[in-house]
Amino acid sequence: MQTIHWFPGHMAKARRQMSEALRWVDAVLELVDARLPLASSNPMLAELAGNKPRTLVLTRIDLADPAATQAWLAWFRRQGVEVVAVDARSGAGVNDIVPALERAAAGKRRREAQRGIRPRPVRAMVAGIPNVGKSSLINRLAGRAAAKIGDRPGITKAQQWIRLGRVELLDTPGVLWPKLADRTAAAALAVSGAIKSDILDMTELCAYFIPFCIRHYPQALCNRYQLTEELVLPPAEDAAATWALTERVLEQIARRRGLLQAGGVPATARAAELLIREVQTGRLGRLSFEWPPVSST
Repeated sequence: MQTIHWFPGHMAKARRQMSEALRWVDAVLELVDARLPLASSNPMLAELAGNKPRTLVLTRIDLADPAATQAWLAWFRRQGVEVVAVDARSGAGVNDIVPALERAAAGKRRREAQRGIRPRPVRAMVAGIPNVGKSSLINRLAGRAAAKIGDRPGITKAQQWIRLGRVELLDTPGVLWPKLADRTAAAALAVSGAIKSDILDMTELCAYFIPFCIRHYPQALCNRYQLTEELVLPPAEDAAATWALTERVLEQIARRRGLLQAGGVPATARAAELLIREVQTGRLGRLSFEWPPVSST
């Protein structure tokens, strides 16, 4: 998969606005996708935030492998990160966010109290890559439609304050970094839905996802599409064999779903679009694309 350059004008503007707004907040509430917490964490945000206290929120846990999510929570806590896992649609874990933010900002609050500054709500910037669920989470916290939501990246276009009593949240547009050079991370982000599908080749994405799925979740494809062929992974370095495997699987999916062209030829491009859409909506089951780094100690 080629390097993805992804920095439209509104994202450059959002980056400047975030940098300016950080001076007015006490903490950063960073949302990452529970299916790929490292790949979906924006390295630019760490650079912009500096020493601001941070609370990490793993979103979309309803789509992620539960065992992987628990492993990530344990791993982040060992790194000293304040972290919670949530499902904004059901509300699971959402009530843990405000206490976590207050813990993250406790040091600043103590320093302010020593200077005689009266207590006020914690102000936090909500940040994350596109389509990670910021607006859905804010609406769940607010108990109302405080932010626009959608199933594609780029819904939030401007900053807005949402006041929740003990906490004031500054919603910000989703921002990706200028270049996604790590091919595996870029592919995982694309499959997760963080990048608009109209700039991507779905068949190329399937050439990443299908071998990944066979390796880590071997029954997911077979169960969903009733595949009969035994799926055997070729050597990772054999690109031609990997592409051939991808085509064979897409042909089977196309036949199973009646996606045929004239003469009964399988429409593999349409099958690729179907597969990626069903991954993103959880119809293949709860999948994670990353696991915590293995400690060397």
